[in-house]
Amino acid sequence: MLQAGLHNLRQASVRITEVSPRDGLQHESEFVPTLRKISLINALSRTGVAEIEASSFVSPAAIPQLADSDEVLRAIDRIPGVTYSALVPNERGLERARAAGVDKIAVFTAASNSFTRHNIKATVQESLVRFRPIVAAAKRDGLAVRAYLSTVVFCPYEGRIAPAQVRDVMERLLDLAVDDISLGETIGKASPTDIRRLLDTVLPHVEPARLSLHFHDTYGMAVANALTAWWDYGITAFDASAGGLGGCPYAPGASGNVATEDLVFALKASGANVPVDELLVAACAQQLGDAVRHPLNSRLSQLHHREKPQPAWRE
Repeated sequence: MLQAGLHNLRQASVRITEVSPRDGLQHESEFVPTLRKISLINALSRTGVAEIEASSFVSPAAIPQLADSDEVLRAIDRIPGVTYSALVPNERGLERARAAGVDKIAVFTAASNSFTRHNIKATVQESLVRFRPIVAAAKRDGLAVRAYLSTVVFCPYEGRIAPAQVRDVMERLLDLAVDDISLGETIGKASPTDIRRLLDTVLPHVEPARLSLHFHDTYGMAVANALTAWWDYGITAFDASAGGLGGCPYAPGASGNVATEDLVFALKASGANVPVDELLVAACAQQLGDAVRHPLNSRLSQLHHREKPQPAWRE
């Protein structure tokens, strides 16, 4: 019976949330011009991804790279079937996001108090209190709400995190009526065994369809962890970043997110139904590397570099 249930879950289309425009770009030191960001999102919209995290409505002083979030969200082409979301840290950010026409907002916490103190200057409890009115207001406005829950296996300051600790914060987020939760493996150190231990603990308390997994590839384990979650547990939603762009400045040594094109290729090769064109994503990634002026880490982009794919966006 269990295997039959897993088989049914695996038949569902895999949902990819593309995070390069926000999580990928936010800590790049060289400002990427607004028109290039708009063109990137427009190109990603045509790759088959289900959702694009387009920007963040934080203070421009905090993240200068995303100071143009209002302009970007207003100017992009909206493709039917694609959800356009943005990170919102406070009620002022929610007002800006609503005015810019986002479909969905995201709020952020972690399973580790040390990590939230470094990242958002609050404890986990304080972060939940802080965004309770944000979630309530967004839901009243008809906006979907995602919650990011980071450090779900390891914390750069506290070490290994107990799965029960993650479960407890997750349940409090569900009590706030968020629509889905992204579990973030922040420092990229987890193995498939760690992911099994985590999912064995949290899945009895949440519908699998409400979870997305967000892997970093610091130790080269991200694709293996994603395949484990899909095959062993029927998880069909993943966050990924074109070219593997991104990382966590509050997690020393943590490299980029799992590359969208590499993850899509691996899932398809394993039999998953993924309605994303990995070669179009690879084309986006190659030009994204040009925009940030440093090479990206995607295997697939490197493999197809000599094939000179058609430009993914127009200047």
